[in-house]
Amino acid sequence: MTITNVGVIGCGLMGSGIVQVSAQAGFQVLFVEANDELVKRGLGRLRDTLEGLASRGKLDAKAKDAALARIAENQALKNETFAKLHKICAPRAILASNTSSCNVTAMAAATGRPAQVLGLHFFNPVPLMKLVEVVRTILTDEASVKIATEWVQAVGKTPVQTKDSTAFIVNRLLVPYLLDAIRVYESGLSSLEDIDAAMKLGCGYPMGPFTLLDLVGLDTTMYVAEVMFEEFREARYAPPPLLKRMVMAGQLGRKTGKGFYTYPAK
Repeated sequence: MTITNVGVIGCGLMGSGIVQVSAQAGFQVLFVEANDELVKRGLGRLRDTLEGLASRGKLDAKAKDAALARIAENQALKNETFAKLHKICAPRAILASNTSSCNVTAMAAATGRPAQVLGLHFFNPVPLMKLVEVVRTILTDEASVKIATEWVQAVGKTPVQTKDSTAFIVNRLLVPYLLDAIRVYESGLSSLEDIDAAMKLGCGYPMGPFTLLDLVGLDTTMYVAEVMFEEFREARYAPPPLLKRMVMAGQLGRKTGKGFYTYPAK
């Protein structure tokens, strides 16, 4: 079996990116949102992105229009869970989650097709980031992993294989690094700017830890850290006090205009 149709639940920052790369790769795409306002917002985000690519000569007009034409919307399917998706989707359909921290095995167990459930963890921004973690549970069969991996390659991404263990590969290594950066700053060792510069110039990272934290979202980082701490009970996964207080204060990074750095309103 090969994949020809793609459905995406949620068309926010990550969802819209997955819809975009799927449509540009030639797949028919259906996306679902909780209400009409979110559907319109998601479509607007997709249209703006594709038109921006066309205006910069990175996508021709016909390809832009063709990609938009492949994107459907269905408001009737609201707030569906994996258990409900099992009842809605064709028996051959594979159900995949873009989660970065949730338990994929629990999702699989909630369905009547656990062998066809896995994780496909994309990275932000989806159109630019090449990696996808293909996450298999102890219930996932080899055929589903093979089909999903081939689809990841078909949308222009590089798949890596990982088991369903909290945070998978990237976040298991990345989150402790980000939390340690906050602890170093809390201790007064150095400034935000100098820590960022040190990691960029000393390690060759494309951005420093605080710039990355603001991009990812401090609330998202804290949530993932809490899930990891709950799973492993290791101190290195515990959110530092400063991170907790910034989240309490609503200083979540770029999306709120202030995190470790301040971002002027456009």
